[in-house]
Amino acid sequence: MAEIIKIRPLELSDKTPLAKIADNKKVWNNLRDYIPSPYNESDAEFFIRLTKQEKPPQNFGIEYKGEICGVIGLIIQQDVYRKSAEIGYWLGEDYWGKGIATKAVELITEYGFKTLHLIRIYTGVFEFNIASMKVLEKNDYIKEGIFKKAVFKNGKLWDEHRYYKLHKQ
Repeated sequence: MAEIIKIRPLELSDKTPLAKIADNKKVWNNLRDYIPSPYNESDAEFFIRLTKQEKPPQNFGIEYKGEICGVIGLIIQQDVYRKSAEIGYWLGEDYWGKGIATKAVELITEYGFKTLHLIRIYTGVFEFNIASMKVLEKNDYIKEGIFKKAVFKNGKLWDEHRYYKLHKQ
């Protein structure tokens, strides 16, 4: 399975397939609102161009059997939090339930700890996104707590489940 799932830099040639898989309400329901919906090729191109400016690279395409199927990244924090990063990821709906996200999280976590020299990687998951919680737990992320009614999405308040993983030194 590992050889058919990889993370790689996004290329401008990814914009059409990326726009196609990201323009899905079921995908968007699990993302923050700054991600456009509907999502089109110009949105994809804008994002890809942003990733090309990152030093060091922090956002990558998720590839499955040679096809782009999602995005994963780390947001390195600033100031006294500079040894921490927030992880974020999404997959196109056709790729759900295949173990792809689990492997991609493993790969980006390894990159964060070994290449970026991070100590802590964390994220928040909307209470209804059980699949994402399982992905994190399979990668030994620990539930740190539940932020009650911390998320306002689709006109409702939701709990946010917070997860983290520390680099073993």
